[in-house]
Amino acid sequence: MNRPAHLYDAYIFDLDGTVYLGDALLPGAEETIRRLRALGRQPVFLSNNPTNTRAAYAEKLTRLGLETPAGAIVNSSSVMVDFLQRQLPGATLFVVGEEPLRRELVDGGFTLGERAEAIDAVIASFDRTFDYRKLQIAFDAIRAGARFFATNADRYCPVPGGGQPDAAAMIAAIEASTNTEVEAVVGKPSLYMAEAILELVGVPAGRCLMTGDRWETDVLLGEKAGMDTALALTGATTRADLKTMTVTPTYIIDSLRDLLPPLP
Repeated sequence: MNRPAHLYDAYIFDLDGTVYLGDALLPGAEETIRRLRALGRQPVFLSNNPTNTRAAYAEKLTRLGLETPAGAIVNSSSVMVDFLQRQLPGATLFVVGEEPLRRELVDGGFTLGERAEAIDAVIASFDRTFDYRKLQIAFDAIRAGARFFATNADRYCPVPGGGQPDAAAMIAAIEASTNTEVEAVVGKPSLYMAEAILELVGVPAGRCLMTGDRWETDVLLGEKAGMDTALALTGATTRADLKTMTVTPTYIIDSLRDLLPPLP
């Protein structure tokens, strides 16, 4: 394990499995984030999970004791809205996803539909209501010419006591049945997400530290963007997993406390 010897200008934190698990902050999260704020750093937060809006994430952090504005959060659904506004403004979408994502897309100027021939794009996401009916509509729409995008490709979402199958399962079902690969995944570790977070923090990537519990999303995103990275062994990644990583984090930490350099 190693830790930073200096402060960074910007600190970017994953949420699930890094800052909190379920409805509880993880050890060291509150004191570390409060200390960074006291030192004049304003941490921001990044999530691949589209089952909550940015406002809901901000409310949750505030309820858990870390008062946070919605403007300090980027999630995969907000990046998807920005992506589609550039690619297919005003499009009709079929969404394999939950209500918060659907609501953000409607608020972003998109129409939701289920008639295959009227659908411009299928959006796959983390969906705990996924069923055969949704798979059939996605199948019919893609075979009729709809494009295929996804918010994120996480295999599972960590929750207390285990995990929940995440968007990778929905993507795989649609890809397998249609023989069509997803065209773009906008969440971590994509450059779409990296660009969104760098625009938010407003400092060069080399002065940022990206911290998360997954090497294949959080660490890889930081590496792609040119940030230093910290892999937190607080969620999805265990010490046993370190042997199979194909990227090398700048730091590997046991808790967020290890992000703070030694006090003078």
